[in-house]
Amino acid sequence: MNWTDYPVFNAKNFSNEFHLEEPQAGILLVHKPLEWTSFDVVKFTRSRIKRKKVGHAGTLDPMAEGLLVLCFGKATKTIDQIQSQSKEYIARIQFGSSTLSYDAETEVDEEASFEHITMSAITKCLDKQFQGDILQVPPMYSALKRDGKKLYELARKGKKIELEARQITIYSTDILSFDEGILELKVRCSKGTYIRSLAHDLGGALGSKAHLSGLIRTKIGEFSTYEAISLDVIKALNLSRND
Repeated sequence: MNWTDYPVFNAKNFSNEFHLEEPQAGILLVHKPLEWTSFDVVKFTRSRIKRKKVGHAGTLDPMAEGLLVLCFGKATKTIDQIQSQSKEYIARIQFGSSTLSYDAETEVDEEASFEHITMSAITKCLDKQFQGDILQVPPMYSALKRDGKKLYELARKGKKIELEARQITIYSTDILSFDEGILELKVRCSKGTYIRSLAHDLGGALGSKAHLSGLIRTKIGEFSTYEAISLDVIKALNLSRND
């Protein structure tokens, strides 16, 4: 089965067309709020739509928000299909400091000047080093596993592991704003791309340090966060239809 064989519920049709008894399989476009894990959203939604089998198509970190695609019932078999599609993000990158996790979840570990960085320099660097098929080293603070252990668990114990670079694809980058060392960047990329690593690597390429200070996932394939259902709507569905 293809994901297109299942109904897709978004902010426009969810309240009117989704019922607790049916359908038994489908796709929900949900907006993940800040500080929630992707599993938090799955657990929250599962209990309210009365479906035992619910999964998500692509993890978002707790400090990130935006589109999380949930599949339930037999539609969970199409998760890999959805995950393989291109992603779009709006990233906020802070120049002048780095962190061990490459984002704002850990403390600043190094600082560097950033006053020499200009819009023109960023544009040239992105065009030269961060376009098309490139090699990217994943962050140590990630859910990737080594010998059965998640990397972030090892990182929190102070262990360092040499990680191999993986090929990813950056389809496009668009600078939305740059002011006082803070870059807002729209990125369209392939599955497996870490925007945190992009932020970290961009800082180094520009002779400074950088980390990701904010992230919104705006698209997965043709799905958009602007169509996504808020958790308040899902909560209200549960409250209004409970016996």
